Amino acid sequence: MTWMEIESAEELRELLGEVMPRAATKDRPKLHELDRAWLAASPFCLIATSGDDGTCDVSPKGDPAGFTHVIDDSTIAIPDRPGNRRADGFLNILRNPHVGLIYMIPGRNETLRINGRARLIREAPFFDEMIVKGHRPHLALVVEIEQIFHHCAKAFMRSSLWKPESWSADELPSHARIVKDVQTVTESVEQLEAYYSKGYADKLYKV
Repeated sequence: MTWMEIESAEELRELLGEVMPRAATKDRPKLHELDRAWLAASPFCLIATSGDDGTCDVSPKGDPAGFTHVIDDSTIAIPDRPGNRRADGFLNILRNPHVGLIYMIPGRNETLRINGRARLIREAPFFDEMIVKGHRPHLALVVEIEQIFHHCAKAFMRSSLWKPESWSADELPSHARIVKDVQTVTESVEQLEAYYSKGYADKLYKV
């Protein structure tokens, strides 16, 4: 079958049609009171970055609801927690500061989207307000908001993401089994199962 590739904005618009008026005017440059409320209720976000060579990364960030610190109407800060130290997204930001964020609230089909420019901050007074279980972040991502808007529910409704009856997690092997099969590791599956269960949970806020 022949592939038919879209190669211009004009061709894309011809296929999709014009932007719906309500969608075309919904983005704003500053936080609204309801945006602040959304951030206060959200325990999870995705951060998209791109390096200067065009390579991309999307990284999840999660903490207790309200983990994102609002500095002012156009600036937010996201604490970094102990992880695998790959720092793919952070390395991208050092080369290209543009970021895209999607904030989710479990059970809500809508999302809050933020686009802006990011900086990596290693110390600031507001770090004291981001302590969780004794862990004070050693790094925070500060985002200067350029565009913010609420995204509609259609993708979540189509996927039935929040409906437990649609979940099929057990159809796949455990994460430990996947790691053993796709990576070169010395640990046994049993050792990996222990690490990714209790051992993993015990180190959520420990370096």
